[in-house]
Parts: sequence; C-alpha cells; structure tokens
Amino acid sequence: MFSAKVTLLYILEPCVSGFELLTRPLPQAEEDRKIVACAKLESYLGSEFPLHEIPRLLVAGEAAVRIAEVARERGFTVIVMPTHAGVFRRTLLGSTTAKVLNDADCMVLTTQHAETISPRRLEHREWVCAIGLSADSERVLRIASQLAETAHANLTLVHAIPSAVPGVPAQLDLEERVQSMEKQAARERVRELQRVVGSHAHASIAVGPIKDALTEAACRLQADVLVIGRSSQPGAQGRLRDLTYAVVRDAPCPVLSV
Repeated sequence: MFSAKVTLLYILEPCVSGFELLTRPLPQAEEDRKIVACAKLESYLGSEFPLHEIPRLLVAGEAAVRIAEVARERGFTVIVMPTHAGVFRRTLLGSTTAKVLNDADCMVLTTQHAETISPRRLEHREWVCAIGLSADSERVLRIASQLAETAHANLTLVHAIPSAVPGVPAQLDLEERVQSMEKQAARERVRELQRVVGSHAHASIAVGPIKDALTEAACRLQADVLVIGRSSQPGAQGRLRDLTYAVVRDAPCPVLSV
C-alpha cells in the first residue's frame, strides 16, 4: 500500500544465568545465545516475510535503546511494535514501547496489545486524527491527511476541549456560553489548519477528557488507525507525555504516533 520495505529487527538483550556461567565462559554463553537467536529469527514468519526478500537484523543491547538507534542509523520511516496488556493493561504500557515512543525520531505504530490480543484485520477504511491547536498541529494534520489518502481511508479529525470543574448551578449558563465560544474558536482554528493543509476531513469538537474523547471516537467509528502527535523533543519533558501514554495504552485500535 505504501510501497515500503520491511526489516525484521530482533534485539538480543544480555540475559545469561548464573548456572550458565558455571558451565562455560561468558563469551561462549553469549555466542551460543546469539547462534540460537539467529536461527529463530531466520525461520520466523518465513511465509509472510520471505528470507530472500526481507532483511533480518539481530542486534545486541538494551531493546529500546537499540531499536531507536537502528531506526535512526538506517533511516527507517516507521517502527511497528506491540504494546503489552494482560491483567495490568490499565496501568502498564510495556517499558520498551514507552522508551521507543520517547526516543525514536521516526513515526511509531503501536499495534493493539498484539502479544495478548489477536488484532482484527486492518481494512484502512476509517482513520481518526487527534488534532490540537498548537504550532505542531499543521505537521500532524498534514501527515495524517497524506497517509489516509494513500490508504484510501476516510479521515475524521477530533479536537477535545478539556471540561472545567463543574460550578454551582447558577454558573451553569455562563459555563455553557464559555464552552460554546471555545468550541466555535476551535472550529475556526481547525478549519484554518485544514485550509492550509488542503484537508477536507470531517472535524468533530468534543468537550471533556481528551483521552476519553479520542478513544470513544475511535470506538464509535471503528477506526483502523488513530493518529496522534508527539513532541519533536525527546527526554523527560519531551515526546512521551502522560496523554500519549494513556492513549496508546487504552486505544481500541493501532496508534500511529507522529
């Protein structure tokens, strides 16, 4: 669909037991693990990714660090990886996935907890893009529009206005007027962004928790992909913010972080 080349990447992390060290030297133990891992990697998904067509890389080191480094060194456009789920789904996003989301310079497509849930087939009919009103919103919208067009998918934009803490009943009318003004301003800003980008996607303005608005829209539209923006700066205050973490963790569909 995107005329993309695929590389299968496996990271061999240091994991030698004390028992192994008693029976053989560390270099030999590591070499044996590497030989076994290479054999598994070469036979993995052979019918879907023929060995003579699809490059397979085995790299040693810390998984998250090496994934981001290899993607940067080889100029990868997108990293595809699963999140973790299970009984801790509501509180845990795999630490490797979280670090890659923060450190990688390219787009990251996180599949819907593919290690524990069999994801449905991606038909690329409906894409949802979370759109903010920041300086970076134009970039996010442009990427989402271009990719959705390539995939021949219908694109819906969702902008959420965080709701204020409810006041006393006497202030209800004022609160509604304020929200109405904010929604109108948001519509105009989104309309302007679409004019600049050349997008004609349907735009929806919601009031309430941003994460809930996005996941509910994805559920309602049975979205195949949810596109969200990441900061251009890595680090503790950079790409992986609490909202990104929550959306990737709870989304009902794959999330493309750009």
